[in-house]
Amino acid sequence: MVGLIILIAVVFIGAFIYNRKSRKDIKYKLAPGSKKMLLDNVTFYKNLDEVNRLDFENRVADFLAHTTVRGVDVEIEDLDRLLVASGAIMLIFSFPDWRYNNISEVLLYKGTFSKDFETEGAGRNILGMVGDGAMHRVMLLSKPSLRSSFQSSGDGHNTVLHEFAHLIDKADGVVDGVPEYLLSRPHLLPWIKEIRNDIDRMRSKGKSDIDLYGATSDAEFFAVISEYFFEKPDKLKINHPELFEMLEEMFHPGSK
Repeated sequence: MVGLIILIAVVFIGAFIYNRKSRKDIKYKLAPGSKKMLLDNVTFYKNLDEVNRLDFENRVADFLAHTTVRGVDVEIEDLDRLLVASGAIMLIFSFPDWRYNNISEVLLYKGTFSKDFETEGAGRNILGMVGDGAMHRVMLLSKPSLRSSFQSSGDGHNTVLHEFAHLIDKADGVVDGVPEYLLSRPHLLPWIKEIRNDIDRMRSKGKSDIDLYGATSDAEFFAVISEYFFEKPDKLKINHPELFEMLEEMFHPGSK
């Protein structure tokens, strides 16, 4: 309960400051050395050509201009801000006019936390969370998980991508594993059928190269498979070609 009270106070103060500023008036200049930090830590950025790298940097700056990254009893460094923004932009990089209009703040914790936002005691097993209710414009992340998500790029797990995938899913008003902003109408039913079939297989076998947490619900499946798509695309294409094709159409439309 103490953690919840403190968190609400932090969010309220942050929201008050944020709302006093016009979105059009906010500018953000990336810190010196940001390009090197991106090259050293973000494989997605490293694999882009120079023109697209500049575009990526500009979109990272725009994200940070409109989204505050704040620490809860932990110091926030320039690299932390860059990694949060990079995870956000990776998912929507093929959509130059797309912005996250359902988030204004990302809170970083010193470690795992509980569903009540406590950092001490039992039940601290959460690495990331998209808030709802009074917290509906807030994302919570573990700082160590943020760092390891990019330091261990290619292991199939990225907490930042996972949580921003939930935000994309949430953009149509419902977190249901069906991101309607990414799916054209003819693809809606095939996608729903595909994820239900995959979840059924995962549950019946009790094992899969897809993280079994994805079998929790349709929403978690979308978030988990989005991690897989960006972290290990070649393996996903071999093991799950139908899923890969659908995700390719979602995140990189017109790439063929």
